[in-house]
Amino acid sequence: MYNTSNAYKAYETNNVTTASPKKLLIMLYDGAIRFCRLAELAIRENNIEKKNEHLKRAQDILTELAATLNFEAGETAHQLSALYAFMTRELVDANIHMDAEKVQGVRGFLEELRESWIAIS
Repeated sequence: MYNTSNAYKAYETNNVTTASPKKLLIMLYDGAIRFCRLAELAIRENNIEKKNEHLKRAQDILTELAATLNFEAGETAHQLSALYAFMTRELVDANIHMDAEKVQGVRGFLEELRESWIAIS
C-alpha cells in the first residue's frame, strides 16, 4: 500500500531544498499567513490549544525571517527587523488576550510584505 503522507513529505522536502531564496521567503510568508488565519479561526471557536499552537508557529516563522536578515544590505533590513519584532509582540499579546483583531492586523502586514516580494522581479 502506498503511503501518501510520506510522498507528500518527500515532495515538500524537495520543494524546499530546490527553491530559490525568493521562493523560500514567499513560502515562509505563506506559512505565517496560514497560521494566522488558523489562529483567528481558533480564537473565534474559543479553542485555546489550537490558538496557541498556530500563533506559536507564526511566531517561529517570524523568528526565522528575522534571523535571515542581512544587516549589511542596508536600512531595509533594520526596518524589517523592527517590523518582525512588532508583529511577534502583537501575536504574543493576541495569544494572551484571545484577540483575533491583532492577529488579523499581523496577517495584513504579512500579506503586504508577501505581495511586495512577489512584485520585486
